Amino acid sequence: MKRTRIAAATLAAAAAALAPVLVQAATAVEGTAYLQDPAGGEKTMKSMWTKDEMHKVEGQFRFHPGVQYKTVTRPGPSGAPDYERQAPDPKTLAWQPSYEFAWQVSDSTVVKKALTVKEGEHPIVVDAELFAPGGAKVGEVHRKLTGKPAAGREKVAGGKRIGCDTGEYTVKWAVTRSGYGTLTGTMPWNSSCEQYRTAFASDHGKQR
Repeated sequence: MKRTRIAAATLAAAAAALAPVLVQAATAVEGTAYLQDPAGGEKTMKSMWTKDEMHKVEGQFRFHPGVQYKTVTRPGPSGAPDYERQAPDPKTLAWQPSYEFAWQVSDSTVVKKALTVKEGEHPIVVDAELFAPGGAKVGEVHRKLTGKPAAGREKVAGGKRIGCDTGEYTVKWAVTRSGYGTLTGTMPWNSSCEQYRTAFASDHGKQR
């Protein structure tokens, strides 16, 4: 009976290969498959105060390219040709982005900007738009979140498939705490799949 095995080494190499692709567009947290604005760690955020300096809104955005591919059956080595394995097919590579938003809402108590608390429930609105190299909008998400805690994170699926190697896209995002203010940002994203093709090359995952 033929035995089938997932080429785990190939998949791991592909995941690791994504980091260099992302870094050329914006700084991403090491070892992860997303772009972050502002660059930095999980607690790095953009911020703004209301005019009366009594309320502060902080926001962060992560763009997850979401690589997709199909697998094909490849034969085993010459000594064991029936030892088949499933390996990624570079010809089927594509992207399907998702968008992740984080926020923190702080309220001053007694002293402006000095003593703050993060409490209660808040109405949060998150938006993101993806623009093709020519300027056409090819992806968009908009979500109104009600009853959210003062600090939270939400990931929203984009639901749009983006072809590999179709140029450098622009991602625009916004996090709004209704009545307090809106934080925005823009980042580039290179749709090249070259690093994945290298990782999926026939030599990767070859049984020896």
